[in-house]
Amino acid sequence: MGDWALRPASTADVEAVAELRSVVLRPDLERLGRYDEQRVRQRLRDGFSPAHTWLIEVGGAFAGCVSLRPGEDAHWLEHFYLAPDVQGAGVGAAVLRALLDRCDRDGVRVRLNVLSGSPARRLYERHGFTLASEDPVDVFMVREPTPAAPAD
Repeated sequence: MGDWALRPASTADVEAVAELRSVVLRPDLERLGRYDEQRVRQRLRDGFSPAHTWLIEVGGAFAGCVSLRPGEDAHWLEHFYLAPDVQGAGVGAAVLRALLDRCDRDGVRVRLNVLSGSPARRLYERHGFTLASEDPVDVFMVREPTPAAPAD
């Protein structure tokens, strides 16, 4: 799906993103016995950083979000949520590729965590993320920057 765009987030976007997070994470959190309707939204509100977050739009409409927050030894890929009706259409892979290309150019490692058993883990593995550690709830992954191919 080629009709997507990123736009910088603002503080006004927090509630739309919190609601999307609740919808997207619910199946995995319920499977893990950890779904709490208020907590899932509040955790997003507490960690929302518009300066490092973009909204994903498909056909001009809000369809998701993603954050890439600078950390001590890596950037953290966080709050990567796509509306269920957009999932599986290639948007997530395209967004992820664009962000990782930027990190590769800058020589930056990327870290993330994904819920144990989440199908999103396969997307991350396809894009070069490897297991760093895991516990019963979270899987922590890392991706080293890929050097650019030399120009001919």
